[in-house]
Amino acid sequence: MDSEALRKYSALHPKPAGLTLQYGTAGFRGRAEQLDHIVFRMGLLAALRSKAVTATIGIMVTASHNPEEDNGVKLVDPLGEMLHPSWEEYATQLANAEEQELQKLIAEICQKAAVSLHKDALVFIGRDTRPSSKKLSQSVIDGIQVLGGQYHDYGLVTTPQLHYMVCCQNTQGQYGKATLEGYYEKLSKAFMELIKQSHCSGESQRHLKIDCANGIGALKLSEMKPYFPQEVLIHIYNDGTKEKLNHLCGADFVKVHQKPPGGLDMKPNERCCSFDGDADRIVYYYKDTAGHFHLIDGDKIATLISIFLKELLAKVKQNFKMAVVQTAYANGNSTRYLQETLKVPVHCVKTGVKHLHHKAQEFDVGVYFEANGHGTVLFSKAAETKIRQLVKEEKDDEKREAAKMLENMIDLINQTVGDAVSDMLVIEAILALKGLTVQQWDALYSDLPNRLLKVQVADRRVIDTTDAERRALTPPGLQEKIDALVKKYKLSRAFVRPSGTEDVVRIYAEADTQENADALAHEVSLAVFHLAGGKGAPPQP
Repeated sequence: MDSEALRKYSALHPKPAGLTLQYGTAGFRGRAEQLDHIVFRMGLLAALRSKAVTATIGIMVTASHNPEEDNGVKLVDPLGEMLHPSWEEYATQLANAEEQELQKLIAEICQKAAVSLHKDALVFIGRDTRPSSKKLSQSVIDGIQVLGGQYHDYGLVTTPQLHYMVCCQNTQGQYGKATLEGYYEKLSKAFMELIKQSHCSGESQRHLKIDCANGIGALKLSEMKPYFPQEVLIHIYNDGTKEKLNHLCGADFVKVHQKPPGGLDMKPNERCCSFDGDADRIVYYYKDTAGHFHLIDGDKIATLISIFLKELLAKVKQNFKMAVVQTAYANGNSTRYLQETLKVPVHCVKTGVKHLHHKAQEFDVGVYFEANGHGTVLFSKAAETKIRQLVKEEKDDEKREAAKMLENMIDLINQTVGDAVSDMLVIEAILALKGLTVQQWDALYSDLPNRLLKVQVADRRVIDTTDAERRALTPPGLQEKIDALVKKYKLSRAFVRPSGTEDVVRIYAEADTQENADALAHEVSLAVFHLAGGKGAPPQP
């Protein structure tokens, strides 16, 4: 290791005094002006990780749905998955080390993770459209080069596109071509093959209005437009030319505020969707003729995809195991519909994409979506191989056709990570093939009214949970209190969990009416305030 270069460059990217950050599910996030040293050091870490696993690693500069003034950085592991948990710890240590400790810390990481520094390293870099992203990705390059690594800078890409590139590179092209053209071609080819079999009624079915959150999604969708068939008419709104990223628009805004984004005029019964700032989440919505807004969130997206896949799997008659993975935030009626009407097994895991992804890998076909619209479908290697074999060899027409559709679904879905562009095409194909309107999709089940609240506490660690965060173990008496409150209302449930990032406790409640859901959430928040060391004034109804 060239200690002189390390000293020189880390002095160019100094760490502000007293700043400590934690690497979480979303990597690091914060105010853009405080992140220069962090992204430089993540360049160092990406080079180390690449040397450790002898594979290409990705690094993405984005803060997703955060305000434009923020930024962030996260690493992508060889198969397009999230950084291994043991390395999240190294990331946090590197980020918070003082400049004079860097060399010693790098040596320690090399020893613990068996990294030999003379090995080659290759890092793929991507960034979103924030004003600060270009300069920060330059700092990433400094970090990679200090440790003698090579890099390929893809420039402006969506987060899922970078995950895709990394996976393509490390599977020697088996997953696809590691270029933007490769991504567009793979998705559009699979989409066209699927849509060919639809006998779609009328033009109205194919118009889709897309709110791109004034982010990268608008640029990439515009690039992809020439690859789409004539039948698909996408209309892009909030394209970033006039307004600020994520300001009063985007998937997160629509989901949290339960209302349409600014900058998009909705006529009754028009199909609309929103991406988030880095295009890894999607939600759909429409207004009915009475002017009421209807949100179709990740739970309903997972349900639509599950219906379609279950029908195809039944036709190919292979004993494939399929399941849906949710978190405690999934609406109770979605769980009920999947289990009771569709007869699909549902598994609940702790909040956070990595827990969902990990559980979904246990099945031949694992569908997972968070209610916020982040999700995808995973196919086991064995299932994929068998499906592709059936397409080539199956004599029975119906079986072969179903296998062909499954094969196209496998190619259309970005299995590395939730991808708004890919998920949108999957949804559009299913709606066309099943001849469903957005209202019919929405009518599969009605969401139970619910309410999310948060309570500030002195120390969030006083709350410990079990059963995929659905029950509180500590403080003593809290779960008993919640159980008693839940008994007062019909179709109700409630749970509390500590935030992963700040000293607040998050509360979720649902019940048969909005009034009851609100009342239950408030009563639970008072219990948390009194039993878990609430700060400030008690919550008001």
